Amino acid sequence: MASDASHFGLSREQLDSLVGTALRSGGDWCDIFLEDTAYTNLLLRDGMVSSGGSHIDYGCGIRVLCGEKTGYAYAESTDWASLLRAALAASAIAQGAAGGVASARGVPPSAPLEGGAHCPAMGGMRGGAPNRIAEATPPASAAIDWRSTSAAQFVPQLQRLEALIRARDSRVHKVIAALSWQVSEIAIYNSLGQFVRDTRPLGAVNVTTIFVQNGKTEMSTASRSFSVGAEMISDALLDELATLSVKGIDERFAARRPKGGKMPVVMGAGASGILLHEAMGHAFEADFNRKGQSIFSGKLGKKVARKGISIIDDGTIPGNRGFCRYDDEGVPGQKTYMVEDGILRSYLHDRISANFFGVAPTGNGRRESFRYNPIPRMRCTYMEGGRDGSVQDIIGSVDKGIFVDQFSNGQVKIGEGDFTFYVKSGWMIEKGRLTMPVKDINIVGNGPRALADIVAVADDLKIDDGTWTCGKEQSVPVSCGIPSVLVKELTVGGE
Repeated sequence: MASDASHFGLSREQLDSLVGTALRSGGDWCDIFLEDTAYTNLLLRDGMVSSGGSHIDYGCGIRVLCGEKTGYAYAESTDWASLLRAALAASAIAQGAAGGVASARGVPPSAPLEGGAHCPAMGGMRGGAPNRIAEATPPASAAIDWRSTSAAQFVPQLQRLEALIRARDSRVHKVIAALSWQVSEIAIYNSLGQFVRDTRPLGAVNVTTIFVQNGKTEMSTASRSFSVGAEMISDALLDELATLSVKGIDERFAARRPKGGKMPVVMGAGASGILLHEAMGHAFEADFNRKGQSIFSGKLGKKVARKGISIIDDGTIPGNRGFCRYDDEGVPGQKTYMVEDGILRSYLHDRISANFFGVAPTGNGRRESFRYNPIPRMRCTYMEGGRDGSVQDIIGSVDKGIFVDQFSNGQVKIGEGDFTFYVKSGWMIEKGRLTMPVKDINIVGNGPRALADIVAVADDLKIDDGTWTCGKEQSVPVSCGIPSVLVKELTVGGE
């Protein structure tokens, strides 16, 4: 792999010229984000793979920072005239009354720039000796490059997946399975002379299964996604998805809506981590805290949970959906302790928030594509396992409460920390035992209060490898996990 932007038809000298053009009227920082993503998907329905498609997303985003203002423009091409227009547009926006994002269309390459007043330095983001990364970044682990495959070779695997699901349960009425994959070639260059190349594979399988029994209908979903190559489509993966698709369906048909009220809640390991992501993780993102919008603003160094609880956002797990060798600002991926032993230690930073707080960026500057400005985003968010025994031990300590292991359709207010989550599956707990399966309930609470009210953490941490996607202004792939935990009181919305 070349250590320059030759994949995009650009030399290092041309990148330097673009940066110079973007900053010629003033500014503290400029970065260039180049992307070439090839995406393919297949859909199985009614026993046939009857639809699919492929597309290429290709272009460049250029960002200019000037004080508190951000100018961002993109081009859906890397021809020199389009790139110059994007650089000039980003510069003009940053020099204007307010920042923004624009397509570079309609701005002539020779357009004069307004202003030119000096912008205050952003904590040394610009200037100093160039810190060039000369070598190419090796691609993420991919034994079989998706780009070397054809869509047709995966049709039998989707058909086999349906057959495996139907063989496991006679009540299966319909199976809808989707397979998608993409490979992104990324290059990032900035005004410090730092250069990063990255190859990012990502595959995903989603299965929806509809069951019918005695005139009643239930539905299950199962998914798996990894930042690896086409080797992920294996017999073992298909068997796992088939098993997950029929797991717990007897309980779904038998489940009832319980009486609601305030009660202890045991959240099962794995997929319950979505509540950790939504109700707490977003509130740790530094842009919300920089603007004073988060319930955790100003609480660095303070106790937010009981001793022994640590919450991490990690971009270094190989193959994980949230894996980030580098973030979308060229910062190396890393493991960040947000909460360590009950103390709030760090927010999740991009370069802007890190500069504001006077700390190093944490590798959380992410974007949906070259059309978007990077902002602080999570990667793989999870809580470390605890020392309070097994999930059976925790359930056994509850006289009356509820056990939940799958959530969906959550809503969170970042400023207040209040959240509501719909529970897909769970059980009543009575005298330390799981009794009646439950459905059609909501869990309502407050993120900081729920965090402080975690009174037991099991030793069964599980990272969920589903197709989680975070939609904070723009969509990025993430993952989450949690051990089984006991929250001493949440509101359960039932009858």
